[in-house]
Amino acid sequence: MKKNVVITGSTRGIGYGLADAFLDLGCAVTISGRTSASVEGAVSNLSTKHDAERILGQVCDVTQIEQVQNLWDATVAHFGQVDIWINNAGMNHPRREFWKNSPERIQAVVNTNLTGAMYGSQVALRGMLDQGFGGLYIMQGLGSDGRYVEGMTLYSSTKYALRYLTDALAAEMQGTPVLVGALSPGMVLTDMLTSEEVRSEEDWEATKRIFNILADRVEDVTPWMARQILDNNRNGIRIKWLTRGKIMGRFLTAPFRKRDLFGDAGG
Repeated sequence: MKKNVVITGSTRGIGYGLADAFLDLGCAVTISGRTSASVEGAVSNLSTKHDAERILGQVCDVTQIEQVQNLWDATVAHFGQVDIWINNAGMNHPRREFWKNSPERIQAVVNTNLTGAMYGSQVALRGMLDQGFGGLYIMQGLGSDGRYVEGMTLYSSTKYALRYLTDALAAEMQGTPVLVGALSPGMVLTDMLTSEEVRSEEDWEATKRIFNILADRVEDVTPWMARQILDNNRNGIRIKWLTRGKIMGRFLTAPFRKRDLFGDAGG
């Protein structure tokens, strides 16, 4: 059965990869981003390989509740219902001590990563409870497990909060026809992770060595995650790509299995 999927922040990176994967699996997808140019570009690119009738583009700044509600309403008007809603939109920042971040940057990161996810969750849960079905998934990330990473206190604090939000919402939805779950893609090579703006140049070579052991490309991770989401019928699930066992296995085989994820990008 075809599912209608809404993904916030889906004009690039993991969000775009998930959109592509869901379309490959026969779903209809609503693409969203903060600017009309980014949305139109993503829709145009996806339409070259998928049925354009299964793709809807909608501008949405997740920090604006009215735009988040419009994202839901536009999808329902176009496709009839929302089966899956994914809170993916996020904002990173350069690695630095927390006290060096400006008030404007703190506000922007918290508003996008945390408030935006809260708005998306509120709109999706209300709509899904009204229609009597649906699944809400929240993208987690660095810091969700509580692990400290130098220079990432601001970003990781929002992701740690998202873990609590996801678990609490799953508890609230217990006994209802609505599912809530977490998505944990692990280390995925996107510009959010590797751009010159956010990376630390002084230890970039060491960082690349770790990435070559643990990281994956978007096109490797997102098809698996999309299938897991479509197959899921359990509330409170955590769909995790980079498991502890996989991490151990990669470190053990690293001396014999050379991976170069940056070779094609010249990074």
